[in-house]
Amino acid sequence: MQRHIIVTGASRGLGLALLGRFRALGHTVHGCARNGGEDTALVDVSDAGALERWAESLEAEGCIPDLIINNAAVINEPAPLWEIDPVAFDDLMRINVMGVVHTIRAFLPGMLRLGRGIVVNVSSGWGRSADAGMAPYCASKWAVEGLTQALAEELPPGFAAVSLNPGVINTDMLRTCWPDNAAAYPSPEEWAERSAPFLLGITAKDNGRQLTVPGVPV
Repeated sequence: MQRHIIVTGASRGLGLALLGRFRALGHTVHGCARNGGEDTALVDVSDAGALERWAESLEAEGCIPDLIINNAAVINEPAPLWEIDPVAFDDLMRINVMGVVHTIRAFLPGMLRLGRGIVVNVSSGWGRSADAGMAPYCASKWAVEGLTQALAEELPPGFAAVSLNPGVINTDMLRTCWPDNAAAYPSPEEWAERSAPFLLGITAKDNGRQLTVPGVPV
């Protein structure tokens, strides 16, 4: 069955790799990023109005998603919490947490009319654990985990909200906080080849689960 899929943060890294892999599998995929791109809409997930306009334009074209991948996120430069710039902390939370909220608010009403849908909120190993120097990022991903659990309680039958630990992948974000070891991990393209079928296999029976992509280092 052909799926209609939304991927945020789709201009690079995991989002871009998923975009290509889903399309290669024959699905209709729309991606967005605050930088835009040849295959992605210029939409900043921290801007609720921009997301609502994008959702409206896609629906006018007959596209209501049945799978949302809330992937857009940024990471902080490692530092003790008391040394973190508050403006940078605020920016991270607006993207990593409010971006998820804005995307759900923009697209879920259409999915509810459709009567089915899966919302995958990309978390992290640091959404289920913590590490020194990473307080902003950990705080944002722990928030995503809690938000997902609450949303799962609110959804009607036929829907699912899940959080996803993608595992450890060699991305720009990983190189920011772990530059000496990132190259030892799978590339985004290798990750997408394994994770895309897994994501497509999520059903309403998985509602509320904390998932991890199988076969990927964690």
